[in-house]
Amino acid sequence: MFPDRFHSIQDGRVHISASQASQFAKEIAGDFNPIHDPDARRFCVPGDLLFAVVVSRFGLSRHMTFHFRALLGDGIPLEFREDGDDTILVCDQAGKVYIEITRSGEITHDEQFVEEFIRGYVSASGKNFPHTLKPLMESEGVMFNPDRPMVMYESMSLTLESLDASSPDLELHNADLVANGKRGNVTLEYRLNSNGKPVGEVSKRLLLGGLRPYCPDAMAGVIEEFYRLKARGSQYGVDAVES
Repeated sequence: MFPDRFHSIQDGRVHISASQASQFAKEIAGDFNPIHDPDARRFCVPGDLLFAVVVSRFGLSRHMTFHFRALLGDGIPLEFREDGDDTILVCDQAGKVYIEITRSGEITHDEQFVEEFIRGYVSASGKNFPHTLKPLMESEGVMFNPDRPMVMYESMSLTLESLDASSPDLELHNADLVANGKRGNVTLEYRLNSNGKPVGEVSKRLLLGGLRPYCPDAMAGVIEEFYRLKARGSQYGVDAVES
Protein backbone atom coordinates (compact mmCIF):
# COMPACT_ATOMS: atom_id res chain seq x y z
CA MET A 1 0.00 0.00 0.00
CA PHE A 2 1.10 3.60 -0.51
CA PRO A 3 2.33 4.16 3.11
CA ASP A 4 5.04 1.55 2.36
CA ARG A 5 7.24 4.17 0.71
CA PHE A 6 7.19 6.30 3.86
CA HIS A 7 8.81 3.68 6.11
CA SER A 8 11.09 0.68 5.93
CA ILE A 9 11.29 -2.70 7.66
CA GLN A 10 14.58 -3.76 9.26
CA ASP A 11 14.91 -6.87 11.40
CA GLY A 12 11.13 -7.04 11.66
CA ARG A 13 10.82 -3.50 13.02
CA VAL A 14 9.39 -0.37 11.38
CA HIS A 15 11.79 2.52 10.78
CA ILE A 16 10.64 5.99 9.73
CA SER A 17 13.41 8.35 8.69
CA ALA A 18 13.16 12.10 9.05
CA SER A 19 13.16 12.50 5.27
CA GLN A 20 10.35 9.96 4.83
CA ALA A 21 8.29 11.65 7.55
CA SER A 22 8.85 15.09 6.05
CA GLN A 23 7.90 13.90 2.59
CA PHE A 24 4.66 12.39 3.91
CA ALA A 25 3.79 15.58 5.81
CA LYS A 26 4.24 17.81 2.77
CA GLU A 27 3.16 15.53 -0.09
CA ILE A 28 0.21 13.67 1.47
CA ALA A 29 -1.00 15.90 4.31
CA GLY A 30 -0.10 19.38 3.02
CA ASP A 31 1.46 19.92 6.47
CA PHE A 32 4.35 22.40 6.37
CA ASN A 33 4.95 22.65 10.10
CA PRO A 34 8.74 23.13 10.49
CA ILE A 35 8.76 20.50 13.27
CA HIS A 36 8.52 17.87 10.52
CA ASP A 37 11.56 19.17 8.61
CA PRO A 38 14.47 16.70 8.73
CA ASP A 39 16.86 19.26 10.22
CA ALA A 40 14.43 20.59 12.84
CA ARG A 41 15.89 20.68 16.35
CA ARG A 42 12.64 19.28 17.80
CA PHE A 43 11.79 17.05 14.81
CA CYS A 44 8.93 14.58 15.20
CA VAL A 45 7.16 12.12 12.91
CA PRO A 46 3.62 13.24 11.98
CA GLY A 47 0.93 11.38 13.90
CA ASP A 48 -0.96 11.00 10.62
CA LEU A 49 1.88 8.89 9.20
CA LEU A 50 1.83 6.57 12.22
CA PHE A 51 -1.95 6.30 11.83
CA ALA A 52 -1.51 5.41 8.15
CA VAL A 53 1.08 2.71 8.89
CA VAL A 54 -1.10 1.15 11.61
CA VAL A 55 -4.26 0.85 9.52
CA SER A 56 -2.35 -0.31 6.44
CA ARG A 57 -0.89 -3.16 8.54
CA PHE A 58 -3.90 -4.06 10.69
CA GLY A 59 -6.87 -2.88 8.63
CA LEU A 60 -9.81 -0.72 9.64
CA SER A 61 -12.15 -1.92 12.38
CA ARG A 62 -15.68 -0.61 12.80
CA HIS A 63 -14.60 1.08 16.03
CA MET A 64 -11.06 2.32 16.66
CA THR A 65 -9.48 4.80 19.08
CA PHE A 66 -5.89 6.03 18.81
CA HIS A 67 -4.25 7.53 21.91
CA PHE A 68 -1.02 9.38 21.09
CA ARG A 69 1.28 8.93 24.08
CA ALA A 70 4.64 10.37 22.97
CA LEU A 71 6.39 12.14 20.09
CA LEU A 72 8.47 9.96 17.79
CA GLY A 73 11.90 11.04 16.61
CA ASP A 74 14.03 10.11 13.60
CA GLY A 75 14.63 6.44 12.78
CA ILE A 76 13.55 4.90 16.08
CA PRO A 77 12.84 1.18 15.53
CA LEU A 78 9.17 0.47 16.24
CA GLU A 79 7.41 -2.70 17.27
CA PHE A 80 3.68 -3.29 16.79
CA ARG A 81 2.43 -5.48 19.61
CA GLU A 82 -1.05 -6.95 19.66
CA ASP A 83 -2.38 -7.29 23.20
CA GLY A 84 -5.28 -9.68 22.69
CA ASP A 85 -7.81 -8.94 19.97
CA ASP A 86 -8.66 -5.40 20.96
CA THR A 87 -5.39 -3.53 21.64
CA ILE A 88 -2.35 -2.62 19.54
CA LEU A 89 0.71 -0.91 21.03
CA VAL A 90 3.24 0.96 18.91
CA CYS A 91 6.41 1.06 21.01
CA ASP A 92 10.19 1.03 20.86
CA GLN A 93 12.54 -1.73 21.99
CA ALA A 94 12.63 -0.29 25.51
CA GLY A 95 8.84 -0.56 25.77
CA LYS A 96 8.07 3.17 25.47
CA VAL A 97 4.59 3.47 23.97
CA TYR A 98 4.00 6.05 21.23
CA ILE A 99 0.45 5.07 20.26
CA GLU A 100 -2.10 2.84 21.96
CA ILE A 101 -4.95 1.64 19.75
CA THR A 102 -8.14 -0.03 20.89
CA ARG A 103 -10.48 -1.63 18.37
CA SER A 104 -13.64 -3.67 18.15
CA GLY A 105 -16.03 -5.02 15.56
CA GLU A 106 -15.59 -6.30 12.03
CA ILE A 107 -12.30 -5.56 10.24
CA THR A 108 -11.66 -4.77 6.58
CA HIS A 109 -8.31 -5.15 4.83
CA ASP A 110 -9.65 -4.04 1.44
CA GLU A 111 -6.71 -2.08 0.06
CA GLN A 112 -8.72 0.40 -1.97
CA PHE A 113 -11.07 1.31 0.88
CA VAL A 114 -8.25 1.52 3.44
CA GLU A 115 -6.12 3.72 1.17
CA GLU A 116 -9.04 6.00 0.29
CA PHE A 117 -9.89 6.36 3.99
CA ILE A 118 -6.27 7.16 4.90
CA ARG A 119 -5.96 9.75 2.14
CA GLY A 120 -9.32 11.33 3.04
CA TYR A 121 -8.49 11.50 6.74
CA VAL A 122 -4.99 12.86 6.21
CA SER A 123 -6.22 15.44 3.70
CA ALA A 124 -8.85 16.67 6.19
CA SER A 125 -6.24 16.69 8.96
CA GLY A 126 -3.90 18.78 6.82
CA LYS A 127 -6.50 21.55 6.79
CA ASN A 128 -6.40 21.98 10.57
CA PHE A 129 -4.20 25.05 10.19
CA PRO A 130 -4.93 27.69 9.22
CA HIS A 131 -8.48 26.96 8.03
CA THR A 132 -9.91 25.45 11.24
CA LEU A 133 -7.62 26.45 14.09
CA LYS A 134 -7.18 30.12 13.15
CA PRO A 135 -10.89 31.06 13.41
CA LEU A 136 -11.26 28.90 16.54
CA MET A 137 -8.42 30.70 18.31
CA GLU A 138 -9.64 34.07 17.12
CA SER A 139 -13.16 33.42 18.43
CA GLU A 140 -11.77 32.47 21.86
CA GLY A 141 -9.31 35.37 21.95
CA VAL A 142 -6.24 33.15 22.33
CA MET A 143 -3.40 31.87 20.16
CA PHE A 144 -0.31 29.70 20.42
CA ASN A 145 3.22 31.07 20.62
CA PRO A 146 3.86 32.38 17.08
CA ASP A 147 7.59 31.68 17.41
CA ARG A 148 7.11 28.07 18.49
CA PRO A 149 3.54 26.85 17.82
CA MET A 150 2.66 23.77 19.87
CA VAL A 151 -0.16 21.69 18.39
CA MET A 152 -0.16 18.04 19.46
CA TYR A 153 -2.42 15.07 18.83
CA GLU A 154 -4.11 13.67 21.90
CA SER A 155 -6.48 11.12 20.40
CA MET A 156 -8.51 10.15 17.36
CA SER A 157 -11.51 7.81 17.18
CA LEU A 158 -13.60 6.47 14.33
CA THR A 159 -16.87 4.60 13.92
CA LEU A 160 -17.67 3.03 10.55
CA GLU A 161 -21.20 2.04 9.62
CA SER A 162 -19.99 0.57 6.33
CA LEU A 163 -16.72 -1.18 5.48
CA ASP A 164 -17.20 -1.17 1.71
CA ALA A 165 -18.19 2.43 0.99
CA SER A 166 -16.84 3.92 -2.22
CA SER A 167 -14.89 7.18 -2.30
CA PRO A 168 -15.19 7.94 1.44
CA ASP A 169 -14.91 11.65 2.19
CA LEU A 170 -14.57 13.47 5.53
CA GLU A 171 -16.64 16.58 6.21
CA LEU A 172 -15.97 18.73 9.28
CA HIS A 173 -19.26 19.47 11.05
CA ASN A 174 -18.17 20.68 14.50
CA ALA A 175 -15.06 22.34 15.96
CA ASP A 176 -14.59 23.45 19.55
CA LEU A 177 -11.76 25.02 21.58
CA VAL A 178 -11.71 25.17 25.38
CA ALA A 179 -8.90 27.34 26.76
CA ASN A 180 -7.54 26.74 30.25
CA GLY A 181 -4.64 29.01 31.11
CA LYS A 182 -1.72 28.33 28.77
CA ARG A 183 -3.27 25.13 27.40
CA GLY A 184 -6.20 24.53 25.12
CA ASN A 185 -8.23 21.46 24.15
CA VAL A 186 -9.55 21.28 20.60
CA THR A 187 -12.23 18.81 19.51
CA LEU A 188 -12.88 18.28 15.80
CA GLU A 189 -15.81 16.14 14.65
CA TYR A 190 -16.21 14.86 11.12
CA ARG A 191 -18.85 12.97 9.17
CA LEU A 192 -17.64 10.24 6.84
CA ASN A 193 -19.69 10.39 3.65
CA SER A 194 -19.93 8.14 0.63
CA ASN A 195 -21.81 9.32 -2.44
CA GLY A 196 -23.45 12.02 -0.34
CA LYS A 197 -24.62 9.66 2.40
CA PRO A 198 -23.18 9.39 5.96
CA VAL A 199 -21.34 6.11 6.56
CA GLY A 200 -19.39 6.88 9.72
CA GLU A 201 -17.96 9.43 12.15
CA VAL A 202 -14.47 10.56 13.10
CA SER A 203 -13.50 12.60 16.16
CA LYS A 204 -10.12 14.13 16.85
CA ARG A 205 -8.67 15.86 19.93
CA LEU A 206 -5.71 18.22 19.84
CA LEU A 207 -3.73 19.96 22.57
CA LEU A 208 -2.53 23.54 22.14
CA GLY A 209 0.29 24.87 24.30
CA GLY A 210 1.75 28.25 25.16
CA LEU A 211 -1.55 30.09 24.80
CA ARG A 212 -1.54 33.87 24.96
CA PRO A 213 -3.95 36.68 24.01
CA TYR A 214 -4.86 36.65 20.33
CA CYS A 215 -2.83 39.09 18.21
CA PRO A 216 -4.02 39.57 14.60
CA ASP A 217 -0.62 40.80 13.40
CA ALA A 218 1.24 37.86 14.97
CA MET A 219 -1.25 35.38 13.53
CA ALA A 220 -0.95 37.00 10.11
CA GLY A 221 2.80 36.43 10.33
CA VAL A 222 2.32 32.75 11.19
CA ILE A 223 -0.04 32.27 8.24
CA GLU A 224 2.30 34.12 5.89
CA GLU A 225 5.15 31.80 6.95
CA PHE A 226 2.91 28.75 6.44
CA TYR A 227 2.22 29.71 2.83
CA ARG A 228 5.86 30.64 2.25
CA LEU A 229 6.90 27.14 3.33
CA LYS A 230 4.16 25.63 1.19
CA ALA A 231 5.35 27.58 -1.85
CA ARG A 232 8.94 26.49 -1.19
CA GLY A 233 7.77 22.87 -1.01
CA SER A 234 6.10 23.25 -4.40
CA GLN A 235 9.34 24.60 -5.86
CA TYR A 236 11.06 21.38 -4.75
CA GLY A 237 8.48 19.22 -6.50
CA VAL A 238 6.17 18.52 -3.57
CA ASP A 239 2.64 18.12 -4.85
CA ALA A 240 0.85 19.00 -1.62
CA VAL A 241 -2.79 18.40 -0.90
CA GLU A 242 -4.64 21.69 -1.32
CA SER A 243 -5.44 23.10 2.10
